[in-house]
Amino acid sequence: MKKCLFILNPRSGKGQVKPYLADIIDIMVKGGYETNVYTTQCGGDAIQKARNAVEQYDRIICSGGDGTLDEVVTGVMQADKKVPIGYIPAGSTNDFGNSLGIDKDVLRAADIAVNGKKFPCDIGSFNNDYFVYVAAFGLFTEVSYSTSQEMKNMLGHAAYILEGIKQLQNIPSYRMQVEHDGNVVYDEFIFGMITNSKSVGGFRGIISGDVGLNDGVFEVTLIKNPRNPIEFNEIIGYLTGVVKDTMMVYSFQTSEMKMTCNEEVPWTLDGEFGGNHQTVRVVNEQHALEIMVEP
Repeated sequence: MKKCLFILNPRSGKGQVKPYLADIIDIMVKGGYETNVYTTQCGGDAIQKARNAVEQYDRIICSGGDGTLDEVVTGVMQADKKVPIGYIPAGSTNDFGNSLGIDKDVLRAADIAVNGKKFPCDIGSFNNDYFVYVAAFGLFTEVSYSTSQEMKNMLGHAAYILEGIKQLQNIPSYRMQVEHDGNVVYDEFIFGMITNSKSVGGFRGIISGDVGLNDGVFEVTLIKNPRNPIEFNEIIGYLTGVVKDTMMVYSFQTSEMKMTCNEEVPWTLDGEFGGNHQTVRVVNEQHALEIMVEP
């Protein structure tokens, strides 16, 4: 019998997976897997568990929000051996699960995690860390990790919006040098994101270009610091799709980039705190991991 480790974040998404736990394990057993279950105990717990599990298990399936998936992917990427990953989305937003087309129904998602098709997915290398679908800095990026799990469970996506409104009072900006594909940009930014997803924060349409999760490139969006209300409104118009083009936003695709700032910049990786960095090097690790998707 093949062996599967099921890593579960019991607090994610109002604990919506708990009532289906026996049925989920039954799907895994019927799929030919001897299954062990591990419930995460704290932030970062799943990284170590996944890293140590690759030598003993044929598949790792995780359930939780995108942050839980990020930890499992990071752990597997840090290991010498790679095993396929199944994902049962159970968070408040689930950007990457939606981009992969994984069913929101818990039992259907479990069936995909066990019996689905292996999809060779790109993974982002970020200095000495990894991310699955987004690395970001600036406006609103602290929202996801500063919003308590209790508020996420109670209010869902509205909790992110309420927390984000608080940040409109004092918008920080960072003067950065951005290098990619032989180009050098030097400007002042209030927000930046490097993505491999069709939506971020539950919002679609803010990522330009053809998004392919295994095409070897990231979609990059950098928003300049507005000097007046007209420029600020232009940015809002661009992000909402009213304005099709603007000089206030840099948008491009790249497989590798370097960003340098004269001060430390706080980053988020898949909605979790990714540390403070003056220099960041991001590389697209094409087809780095196999993630189970709908056949």
